[in-house]
Amino acid sequence: MSGGEIAGIIFASGFALLVLFIGIPLTKLGKLLDESSNTVRSVNKEIEPMLAEARVTLTEANKQLKRIDQITKDVEQVSVNISSLVAVFTAAVGTPLTKIFGVTQGIFKAFGKRR
Repeated sequence: MSGGEIAGIIFASGFALLVLFIGIPLTKLGKLLDESSNTVRSVNKEIEPMLAEARVTLTEANKQLKRIDQITKDVEQVSVNISSLVAVFTAAVGTPLTKIFGVTQGIFKAFGKRR
């Protein structure tokens, strides 16, 4: 055997060891990726029903918010109507009462001065 053949055998052996040492982690990495894929699939299967339920819940919540919005508008309108009614009542009853109070006070002052 010549020196070149021995160097070739040493090089080939070293290359085989390198492939072996690189192959083991690559095999483990492949298993890890397979396991990750399985985990992602199972998580997707579990999440899909939750997302569907969340979609239904959100739709129902939006319906309720529309109802509440309408109720709020109705309450606002009732408040405006009551405010207008109070203003009309004050104008209709308050002004004559103020005049009657003024006249009554004048009468009491007049009788009070006579004593």
